[in-house]
Amino acid sequence: MAILDVKNLSVRFEVARKEYVTVTDMLSFSLEKGEVLGIVGESGSGKTVTSLSIMRLIPKTSGRADGQIYFEDRDLLKISESEMRAVRGNRISMIFQDPMTSLNPV
Repeated sequence: MAILDVKNLSVRFEVARKEYVTVTDMLSFSLEKGEVLGIVGESGSGKTVTSLSIMRLIPKTSGRADGQIYFEDRDLLKISESEMRAVRGNRISMIFQDPMTSLNPV
């Protein structure tokens, strides 16, 4: 059983009034308990946007994530913000790109 199951994730951002750019289109993957998943790609390919979408950290004012993101059998795109706060940091987290601020070398 997958601990994380992303189905048809599409993320778009408003760049001008009623004009949108799709950054991630119909992305699907799953992660089983005990597995490790590496997301790699060119700069601008959507790695960070995908991770931010899973964490529901895309700004609601300019971005929109559609699809399904199941974590422990709950669709993270449909739960309330207070439920998401209980999940974020406690059950799921991410290490941001800047290693000097994210990882302690000691």
